[in-house]
Amino acid sequence: MQFEIILPSVVLGIMLFFSFAVAPLIFKVLEENQARKFVRTMFPYYYSINLILVSLICIFLIYKNFINFDFYLLISVAILFAISLFILMPMINNARDQKKDIKFKYLHAGSVIINFLQIFILLYVVL
Repeated sequence: MQFEIILPSVVLGIMLFFSFAVAPLIFKVLEENQARKFVRTMFPYYYSINLILVSLICIFLIYKNFINFDFYLLISVAILFAISLFILMPMINNARDQKKDIKFKYLHAGSVIINFLQIFILLYVVL
């Protein structure tokens, strides 16, 4: 197996595990204040690790001169991780802190849509 398949598969695995195992359990197992604190601590790591891994894939593809459609899909996944980490997540936290529930719901829904879009893109790249 090749690096350009293994690493996207790892990122996809992280995303699927977090989306379908960790995230649904957080608010079921932890008290609300603990869950919020955990989520605010966990998401920067989630986005950062995935951004680093996808960036490494893109650097490898550039080095090997494999600039193709999958490369551009992976660049878009990396950009979406950066947007989620540096723009969307602070806006979501700010909306929650200011008790702007409607804004929070829309921003959170946007982050979920982005996450699933990234999953579908990675599925395409891996398969």
